[in-house]
Amino acid sequence: MCNNTYTKNKVSKPAIFLDRDGVLTVEKGYSISSIKEMAVFPYAADCVGAMKRMGYLTIVITNQSAVAKGLFTEAELLEMNDKLLLETGVDAIYYCPHHPHGKVLEYTKVCNCRKPKTGMIEKALRDFDIDISHSFMVGDRAIDILLGEKVGVKTVLLNSGYGEENLEQECKPDYVMNNLIEFTEKLKFL
Repeated sequence: MCNNTYTKNKVSKPAIFLDRDGVLTVEKGYSISSIKEMAVFPYAADCVGAMKRMGYLTIVITNQSAVAKGLFTEAELLEMNDKLLLETGVDAIYYCPHHPHGKVLEYTKVCNCRKPKTGMIEKALRDFDIDISHSFMVGDRAIDILLGEKVGVKTVLLNSGYGEENLEQECKPDYVMNNLIEFTEKLKFL
């Protein structure tokens, strides 16, 4: 039997794994209950575009336990994800709607995707050809930094959300920066 398939060799691309709240959107804690209340930073799309032009995949990795806590539905979260995709141009969004102490039974559980566990990044690695050795995890909380450390990427803590003043756990990010603009401007030198 003839094999007439031609496959171009895939080239791995590094990724920038981005937390959502405090990085791409304004951190509002659990006060967001609808798409109308989610505010994307005005600079987010320009930063994402610049990262992509530098050859990075841009992948959101976000805990969204408000679903498990009954503050909004998963359908409403998907609307927020659509808005984020449209307004920023990120390549993908991975989210964890679970919490071990939730109120909505189907989302109340211990899972392997809730940061700082690695399930969401493991899924991204299956879905994309990622050069993990040249990738970054960018977030505003200790769980983001701990996740980055677990998967072996450089870690960046931003002060545009919770930031270093509110670190819940002892962690040492590779870099601390004010916001996504500063990270994007310095990225080519890191």
